[in-house]
Amino acid sequence: MKNWIQFPLSEGISSRQAHADLPEGTYEREVSKNGFLGPATHLYHIHAPTAWEKIEGNLKPRALDLTKIDTMSPSPWQAAPILTNTSCKIRWWQLQFSMDHLVRNADGDELLFIHQGAGHLFCDYGHLEVTEGDYVLLPRGTQWRLDVVEPLKILLIEATGSHYSLPDKGLLGTHAIFDPAALHIPKMDDLFKAQQKSDKQWQVKVKRRQELSM
Repeated sequence: MKNWIQFPLSEGISSRQAHADLPEGTYEREVSKNGFLGPATHLYHIHAPTAWEKIEGNLKPRALDLTKIDTMSPSPWQAAPILTNTSCKIRWWQLQFSMDHLVRNADGDELLFIHQGAGHLFCDYGHLEVTEGDYVLLPRGTQWRLDVVEPLKILLIEATGSHYSLPDKGLLGTHAIFDPAALHIPKMDDLFKAQQKSDKQWQVKVKRRQELSM
């Protein structure tokens, strides 16, 4: 745990409490370390800090219209890359038909957000029905595939070289953000057992350092 150098200080026109009772005619800006988990400074401006008129360089805001990507891909490893850095990789995947192979991500945990459609996820841990609005977390090294019920549009978010975890919630308690009791997990149900008995050979496509082994 970091021992931050911090102390309370108030200068000029400000609020006694962050995000509340802002002085009339001011705009609040938060400067923090380690996101919401570290110390923060709250600055109050008489001009909106977001009222910029021109920005040049890599920090220029961008709006990405994913509706312009209409390519259907049979595999998540062919999904269109959207944003990437050393910690995260975001891809946009449209799947029209059931997968004819298994995949495994050896680079990091994979999070699927089901933007549209419905299907059946089969993985090492069992079977899980997925539908619009679901988040599906697949730990690194998990083998999985999707059977399509309705054509799927999925946002893939890879924690490259890392794992997904929850922040320390402190006084908020274990039920903050979401209640773990509401989570669904894969089941080794009849549908899973039926496909498990098949003699069909499945190809496994493993992604490691952006290269495929199969």
